[in-house]
This record gives sequence, structure tokens and C-alpha cells, in this order.
Amino acid sequence: MEKKSIKQLKEEEKKGSLVLADIQEDDRKGVQQIAARMKKRQAQQQHLENKWQEMNRIETEKKSEGYTYIAGIDEAGRGPIAGPVTAACVRLPEQVSLYGLDDSKKLSEKDKEFFYDEIMAHADVGIGEASAEEIDDINIYQATKLAMKRAVENMEGTADFLLVDAMSVPVSSDQKAYVKGDERSVSIAAASVIAKVTRDRFMINLGKLYPGYGFESNKGYGTKSHLEAIKADGVTPYHRMSFVPVRSR
Repeated sequence: MEKKSIKQLKEEEKKGSLVLADIQEDDRKGVQQIAARMKKRQAQQQHLENKWQEMNRIETEKKSEGYTYIAGIDEAGRGPIAGPVTAACVRLPEQVSLYGLDDSKKLSEKDKEFFYDEIMAHADVGIGEASAEEIDDINIYQATKLAMKRAVENMEGTADFLLVDAMSVPVSSDQKAYVKGDERSVSIAAASVIAKVTRDRFMINLGKLYPGYGFESNKGYGTKSHLEAIKADGVTPYHRMSFVPVRSR
């Protein structure tokens, strides 16, 4: 049988119809380069699948204990000096596999947006927030709990077990806090993406209402240019007056 040209093989590779076993014995340099690329992609895919299984371990353990509606909770925005603290509670359906999902801090902007869309399309998602005023009234720790409570209450279903990133939530559902939970659980990782993207979008829109503070880029964190803007133009209703950089302006 006449060998396929390297051009033909590249086309099949591009379409995803090329089988690695069919070209491994072909010693042409161009073919071996194609084979090396395919092996690398397969290894990367296997790594993502293995990580997905590892990050499902906590959920699997809880299912073996009899829980059926397991959700993860995480927050975004505890550190900034402006804007709300935002929380998300996410229950992923078993049939959905989001290979590459991770703690939002480890994802590119493009990947965060991709996973946000996928999670919102397929999962039961609740989002909650606590305003800057509430943060000032009850402190950031309690406000974070309040945002998480609201996120749980805004889900369509009722979670019978909550996986929480390093906190407890004032709701009646059984729950457990996990240190670095957004790196260990797909449910918490999904929640971290939803909370982060939701809050970032809010701050970008806030930047249009209050130009000059750089909200669209600093997301409310106390950057040098942000602090200089506060000194020059004062505060907005979205600044956290109880935070030292704002209070001591």
C-alpha cells in the first residue's frame, strides 16, 4: 500500500481522524514529528483526565456516604478596598466533565470565561454578595459568610452537603471546610470561577460609572493609582470605609 503523503497526514491530524498507531512505524522525519505532537497531546489530555478524577475524590467520598446533592462554595473579593464580596455555590451534574477546571487564580482570562459559560449552562448555580456598606457594618469575615449564605439560598436545588473553601456557612446543610479547597474539589473550583468572573464583571461596569479609579483593571484592590485617585477625588459609595487605606485617606 502506498504511503500517505505528509501533507495528507497533517490534514488528518488537523481533523482528528489520524490514528497514532498507524504512523508510529513510519520513519519519515515529518511523520515522526506528527507522531510526537500526537503523543504530547495525548499525554496532556491524560493529565487533565487524571486531575479531574483526583479533584472529584471529595465529591465521590461524600456520595459514598449517602449524600446526593453536593455543592461547592467559594468567594471572590475579600481583599479589595472597594466593591462587594461575591460568593458562588455550584452543584455540577455528574455527566459533565470540565477537563482543565482549576482554582480561578490559576486560569487565564480566556479559560475563566470559557468555564464560566460551561458551568452556567450545565450546573445549578447560586450567587450571593455582600455590599461595601454591609462589609463596613459587620466586617469582611462576617460579610463573606453572608454572601455565601445568600449564594446557597439562591440555588434552585437544596444541597445536602456543602464543600466550602476554608470557611463555614450559616446554613442548616451538612458541610465541611477544606483548606485550599479550590485546588482539591471540582465543585469548589467551579464556584471560584463563577464568583471571580461575576465580581470582575461588576467591577468593570463600575469603572464605567466611576471613571478615574481604575476599577476595570484593579478590580477594587488598593493599587497606587487607585489610592491616588481617592486622595484626589474622594471615595465612591462602593468604597469600604472600614478598610485602613480608605479610612486613613
